[in-house]
Amino acid sequence: MDDISYTAQWTAAVRALETERSDGLFRDEYARCLAEPRGFELLDRYRGAGVSDFVAVRTRYMDDALTRILGETGIRQVVLLANGMDVRTHRLDWPAGTTVYEVDHGPLLDEKQARLAALAAEPRVPTVPIRADLAGDWLEALKSGGFDPAERTLWIAEGLLFFLTEEQAGRLLETVAGASPPESRLVVDMTSAALLRHPMTQSFLRRLREDGTPWRFGTDDPEGFLTAHGWAVEDLRQPGEPGAGERRWPYAVPPREARGVPRSWLISAVTADRPLPPEMATVLT
Repeated sequence: MDDISYTAQWTAAVRALETERSDGLFRDEYARCLAEPRGFELLDRYRGAGVSDFVAVRTRYMDDALTRILGETGIRQVVLLANGMDVRTHRLDWPAGTTVYEVDHGPLLDEKQARLAALAAEPRVPTVPIRADLAGDWLEALKSGGFDPAERTLWIAEGLLFFLTEEQAGRLLETVAGASPPESRLVVDMTSAALLRHPMTQSFLRRLREDGTPWRFGTDDPEGFLTAHGWAVEDLRQPGEPGAGERRWPYAVPPREARGVPRSWLISAVTADRPLPPEMATVLT
């Protein structure tokens, strides 16, 4: 399995340990199996960076956002981008009529499906695997799998953008916006640019670089970045705020006006009411 798949195993290890807590924020009965072979090794390697706490809070935030958005909007087309070893299709309750498209590297999807089949685990919602590289022409592969760009969509991009360059992150967001009619939704997490520069994070970031999975992008203005690429923020929280693990986050939540502070962002957004860039104008055709 490739390096990104190893990071998927690492986050699965976080979910496994969270599931085994008496006060766990969620349950993922398959996570321990999906974390093998290196997930717990990497969890130990990255210990102390606070990222495990963030992954647990992020998972619950995205679970709640997904459930709320589907319930409030009636959206029934969902795309999971680089979903890794998460199994929301197996562990959440889904409204009738929902279809989920899971876009990720083919080897990772194949490995995950094989492990789940060995556990006799079945998804709770019709799920279409889309074997594609998000750095390539993945949208055409998604359409070929049955995705309808004329139907309102909920996009989930968890643990993805910080592995991209700023240009790649912006292009991905614009591609998703271009394939989304009005009132589509996006749930995404981001890190701050300050986090990538701060002395306290350098040991963790160095280990990621050594392991071939560097974090490349962060922004101190998530609302502005999303607006510039086709999305209007509806909800933005930092871990530790109400609705984002406030009883479990072990660190102080910095006020927004504090400068140069490492932060993570948990965001729900809606397609912005603005013209798309010319290069995106034909995506819906």
